[in-house]
Amino acid sequence: MSGRKKLIISLTIVFLFGLFVFKYARSNYAVPILMYHSVNTVAPEENRLVVSRDSFERQMRFLKTRRYNVVPLGEIGQLIRHKKKIPPKTIAITFDDGYKDNYTYAFPILKKYNLPATIFVIINEVGRPQNDRLSWDEIKQMQSCGIITIGSHCLGPEPLVNIKSDASLKKEIFDSKKILEDRLKTKVDIFCYPGGQFNDKIKQMVVDAGYKMAVVTNPGRRFPNDDILALKRLRISSTSDSLFVFWVESSGYYNMMRERRHK
Repeated sequence: MSGRKKLIISLTIVFLFGLFVFKYARSNYAVPILMYHSVNTVAPEENRLVVSRDSFERQMRFLKTRRYNVVPLGEIGQLIRHKKKIPPKTIAITFDDGYKDNYTYAFPILKKYNLPATIFVIINEVGRPQNDRLSWDEIKQMQSCGIITIGSHCLGPEPLVNIKSDASLKKEIFDSKKILEDRLKTKVDIFCYPGGQFNDKIKQMVVDAGYKMAVVTNPGRRFPNDDILALKRLRISSTSDSLFVFWVESSGYYNMMRERRHK
């Protein structure tokens, strides 16, 4: 066999292999939804849910300067619901629990770079005496600026799978929505399962309450990436201080790698 023919065969094999890998990766793509909790001046080693303010700003600047398509979470829901093509580098930012430092440290940075985000609030913890959670005034201020969307994280932090009473489950899901809508004078249609845990009954209650979409953490490979009521998210912690790690997590393929690692 001539050298030229060998070269052509080799290039064809490489091309076909690359095409296979590309198609396989594309089928496992999940639009990145970043999940933050607390953003503070320092990130204690013992609490991985805290991201330092400096690290958070580097990450937001990275998204802005690299021209990521940072959109409100609801927009991703609309694209998935209507089976529309999601633009390249689309990403959403979310916060869980309603820490006061979301207002003190994260919010000014989001405003600086004009990046939208969704904050999921635990109703019974708003304005609590420890002064470590958002107040209603702070929530309203952020909502009124136009880049912050408020979603429900239930009345309390207890994972819904631990609640046995249907009446109590309904109260957590339905009443938290009503309280937010009454307080904020706007429709609340995004839900976040406490602890990221749910089952079919809970999922149906979320639908019955009138939510349009819901987010989890990582429910596993048996749930599709485009399940509008169980959208997978990526927890951003102090391990994401490295912008290389942050870039990988924001790629849209990290969920695939994570799920295969925990197979």
